[in-house]
Amino acid sequence: RVELAKMLATLLHTLPGTLYVYQGEEIGMTNVAFDNIEDYRDIETLNFYREMTEKGFSKEKIMEAIHRVSRDNARTPMQWDDSPYAGFATGTPWIKVNPNYPDINVAHNLKDSNSIFYYYQKIIQLRKENLIMIYGDYQLILEDDEHIYSYLRTLNKDRLLIILNFFSSQTIFNLPENINYQDKKLLISNYNVEEKEDIKSTYLCPYEARVYKLY
Repeated sequence: RVELAKMLATLLHTLPGTLYVYQGEEIGMTNVAFDNIEDYRDIETLNFYREMTEKGFSKEKIMEAIHRVSRDNARTPMQWDDSPYAGFATGTPWIKVNPNYPDINVAHNLKDSNSIFYYYQKIIQLRKENLIMIYGDYQLILEDDEHIYSYLRTLNKDRLLIILNFFSSQTIFNLPENINYQDKKLLISNYNVEEKEDIKSTYLCPYEARVYKLY
């Protein structure tokens, strides 16, 4: 979960467009999957449950669909700590807190220097310091690769190479021959990577993310 969250953060912060961090993603909060429809508040979800029940679908099948598509899945209270109601309120919240809040919360993230929260701080700072991540042109590479999403950002003479492994196991990255460089600098990664590692052909760990500046 941690490596995947950091990889997705790298994706969001290195793509063109307006950046938006939705509350909780910076600590790796997950979608909730309530067992009972009574715990949901979204009108569309409640109507869907009623309609599917009238059509004869079982509760198990309906809840399975709701766990995939309900808007309430990402609307649970912010998980600040492991106190009651995740420190969100002293009273009962409008919607239940995700049961995993004792393990996933802001307080735990702040105690871990390698947490998702601190990775977000680093990638946000990197975006602020490198206008190429905001205004640079976008060029997709490895268009046919099913596991790796990789692209270049270019602004004037500056180039960034972003490499993202969307696969849950190790995979190999081969840099296209038409992308040349004299030197490189690793700006950020969610794994410990040797600076001298050859990126023309390299193995990527599960959900690994790397951002290089090419010279």
